[in-house]
Amino acid sequence: MKKIWFLVSAILILLSFGLAQNKPLVVFGAYATAIEEPWDGIIHSALTAAADAGQIEYSLVDDIGYSGDMERILREVAEEQHPDIIFGDAFGNEEAVRRIAKDYPEIAFVFGSGLGPSEPNLSVFDNWIHEPAYLSGLIAGAESASGKIGVVAGHPVPEVNRIVNAFIQGVKESNEDAEVLVSFINSWFDPAAAKEAALAQISAGADVLFAERFGVIDAAAENGLLVFGSMSDQNSLSPDHVVTGPVWDMNPTVQYLIKQVAAGAYTAQDLKDFSMMAKGGADLAAYHGFEDRLGANILELVASRRDEIKNGLFRVAINENTP
Repeated sequence: MKKIWFLVSAILILLSFGLAQNKPLVVFGAYATAIEEPWDGIIHSALTAAADAGQIEYSLVDDIGYSGDMERILREVAEEQHPDIIFGDAFGNEEAVRRIAKDYPEIAFVFGSGLGPSEPNLSVFDNWIHEPAYLSGLIAGAESASGKIGVVAGHPVPEVNRIVNAFIQGVKESNEDAEVLVSFINSWFDPAAAKEAALAQISAGADVLFAERFGVIDAAAENGLLVFGSMSDQNSLSPDHVVTGPVWDMNPTVQYLIKQVAAGAYTAQDLKDFSMMAKGGADLAAYHGFEDRLGANILELVASRRDEIKNGLFRVAINENTP
């Protein structure tokens, strides 16, 4: 009888352990900008997919800003909700995020940041989409008739500079005589300012644009010009004008973190590699029929370079200096 009771107890313990292991992780998203801004929108999309798959329970606060509310919100969430993971964007809230993470070592903090990880629980990631930005530049250089190409970007910080410089690298490879006009709007999300900067570039002769920020596509569409999106596939914003563009996929990063935390194996680390093409964290958006409008030679070159990048046979320069 004792043996039977022991076996029953053991089975119940194993079953309860299994149920505990299969219980969705609690994840909170803390975003400085509105979720419509592509950078945070990409993170949100990957976490939403994980929630839809039953892997996590996900809640969020967006449009927090940079005036001190991030620290207050993170502390409230840590104290009241006790999530397993907090995802978000640091950058302008860098000090606040690192301070709170240190106070709650039992929570995995995973934040977009230009700085490194911090033991024991703060991991960092970034949008390493310079490789598909280079591929976009190849096409832009080949398609420009005027030889002038416009780029409208956010802030001249390393994370943005490397994307713009990679795009310019591609432009110069396919059209060495091209001139690239670069404007920074000094904002992460100001569509009106981005559109105004793009219109100024068009007036200066640019006939192809790279929309590193929201708002540029409107200017291109109004003037009948080709434009390249950024972060996500933005063809739906103007199907007749958005050729393609570098896209970021946070799913590899999110899935890796979920497995690490669920297994009790989480450690602070730089998650950079999961946002690069080799691991599926970045790629070139679909052409949506533009294959018929682009030259066969440039399409062949882009396809060849894309395969070489994914297989580690071609390296796009990481240049974080202001262009």
